[in-house]
Amino acid sequence: MSQITLHTPIEYLKGVGPSKAELLKKELEIFTCHDLLHLFPFRYVDRSKFYKINELSSMEADVQIIGKITKLEEQPGKGRSKRLTGRFEDETGYVELIWFQGARWIKSALKLNQEYVLFGKPSVFNNRYSFAHPELELMADFKASPLQGLQPVYPSTEKLNSRGLNARGLAKLTKTLLPVIKGQIEDFYPEPLRESLNLAPLEASYFETHFPKNLERLEKARYRLKFDEFLFIQLEMVRQKLVHQRDYRGFVFEGLGEKFNKFYEEVLPFELTGAQKRVLKEIRKDLMHGRHMNRLVQGDVGSGKTIVALMCMLMALDNGFQACMMAPTEILANQHYNGIIELTEPLGLEVRLLTGSVKTAERREIHQKLEDGTLDILIGTHALIEDKVKFKNLGLAVVDEQHRFGVAQRAKLWKKNTLPPHVLIMTATPIPRTLAMTAYGNLDISVIDELPPGRKPITTVHRYDTNRLAVFGFLKEEIAKGRQVYIVYPLIEESTAMDYKDLMDGYESVVRAFPRPDYQVSIVHGKMKAADKDLEMQRFAEGKTQIMVATTVIEVGVNVPNASVMIIESSERFGLSQLHQLRGRVGRGAEQSFCILMTGAKLSNDAKTRIKTMVRTNDGFEISEVDMKLRGPGDMMGTRQSGMLNLKIADLLHDGEILQAAKNAVVSILKEDPQLENPKYARLVQVFNAKTKGKLQWGRIS
Repeated sequence: MSQITLHTPIEYLKGVGPSKAELLKKELEIFTCHDLLHLFPFRYVDRSKFYKINELSSMEADVQIIGKITKLEEQPGKGRSKRLTGRFEDETGYVELIWFQGARWIKSALKLNQEYVLFGKPSVFNNRYSFAHPELELMADFKASPLQGLQPVYPSTEKLNSRGLNARGLAKLTKTLLPVIKGQIEDFYPEPLRESLNLAPLEASYFETHFPKNLERLEKARYRLKFDEFLFIQLEMVRQKLVHQRDYRGFVFEGLGEKFNKFYEEVLPFELTGAQKRVLKEIRKDLMHGRHMNRLVQGDVGSGKTIVALMCMLMALDNGFQACMMAPTEILANQHYNGIIELTEPLGLEVRLLTGSVKTAERREIHQKLEDGTLDILIGTHALIEDKVKFKNLGLAVVDEQHRFGVAQRAKLWKKNTLPPHVLIMTATPIPRTLAMTAYGNLDISVIDELPPGRKPITTVHRYDTNRLAVFGFLKEEIAKGRQVYIVYPLIEESTAMDYKDLMDGYESVVRAFPRPDYQVSIVHGKMKAADKDLEMQRFAEGKTQIMVATTVIEVGVNVPNASVMIIESSERFGLSQLHQLRGRVGRGAEQSFCILMTGAKLSNDAKTRIKTMVRTNDGFEISEVDMKLRGPGDMMGTRQSGMLNLKIADLLHDGEILQAAKNAVVSILKEDPQLENPKYARLVQVFNAKTKGKLQWGRIS
């Protein structure tokens, strides 16, 4: 192949070839020269500095030493494999070298008593410094190499290392690539715009990111490439939002009426928090202006989102419309229904519940009342989006815990009217600001960041299974004070026999430790009939049982203010957001509440991080930051809702200011040219279309 371009298959780049290309494809998903260009260094090391062996410290990061290999020996390793050990000396002392794989190949490639440059991280073993799998390069080759000074370190794997494609090998390939593609990377910003945004030129940014001349130029280059990644995500989100605002008109809710005012002045059992009042004003402003509302209300467990949603539904009713609330589970739908029935009784509203359990005759009656307009508020599960469910004039749809619904399901709510109803989404899983900007760039966001007065922070502790007797003793003390206890087991998949056995074994051990008639114990799990489940929950809510042994069916939907202790068994098996939701089941009364995280002795690093985070803080927003680091934020332009965004260089957690700058730039560009029809944006549109080609635009659906 003559000229190398960014689209050239990677095997045609000098130094690669078919066998290395196969490895690059399998290990790093590098198929073309474009992919190699976008394999960015994850850190940089200063290869201009050298150490003597007597200057080493075990705290050092990677170091560089000039010396000679004076001994190499193959020794027995695990199984049939062999490991290679060596001795590396300079005039001040010696260090040990060790390789656990590829002993024979590495030994044949190294030369004794020749001057080498050693590069690696020192560790101490038997009071002697050693290097595991160090990089070694003959001094003559090092001096001839262009890879000196501030050097990139690329991600690699053991298989790539064994073929010479370690960080340094990948750097050499990139160094080969850059000169042959020079002049092929065209900037996509009009020059005046690029200068006004203070962005470095695109091609120079790629070159400086891979091989920076100094730190200042490296920072400018990385800023430019991060800015571009965020800009294309924001361009999609903000464009959708502007199109939505332009093309989707919404019903006008002209003012507050009798139902809202009576509820606020006579029925509401407590004073709203400042945050609740602020969010209600933001929503009311949306509803008055005739544009379709698409708003996310996020707030921590217990911050009062449901009251805000109910008051918004009353705004719809006062303006002659119906409202609905869709919840992910029957338990949560039932809780919303019971709470709203109780609160709206003085208003004389027609409120009904529609779930999979509702009998056919009642279902027909609900359908009829919806269509003739005599039903004011419908609360339910996925049953709300069935084709048979038709409203006379649905004005507001509230979606609770939207991450539990597929985007295609949420889209069905839009089709219930000639004009789509206003959409209010509630989530009790707080979202980091940078992620919210990216994930919900096409929504308006309101945050209830204030808990009702008088709530005490929940005390969270970690206990190992070996501490169970002491934990049971603490439970007896709390029960003696008149309190109640949840014990939750990780029945993650209801069909898994082992999980079910864990739950039943746990229930039996609890009953033995808390025998009748002194104690009463409920059990709730997904395999029970709905009526039995409701009966057990009702007994617990009425205080007839002191302990509820349950699976995560109680993660949402149970509100028992007298319950003051939450024990989460095998808590290492839960995600952070689920742990936080479960903890939110207690702390709802005036008494001090406790959450006890039980685990086995062996914990993974991620599990340790989750447990420590839960013990340290009750702040859902801080917890969500840690959760995002562990799990990734999801593909926000598609239907996938977990896993990392396809970001090559930008970092949602640390690059919030760059994200904001990119969003501001997008807003300015689209205000000037909403359709991006100006020829000066032709290249930007071309690159944007290439990046979003073939993607369904799910992002517009709330």
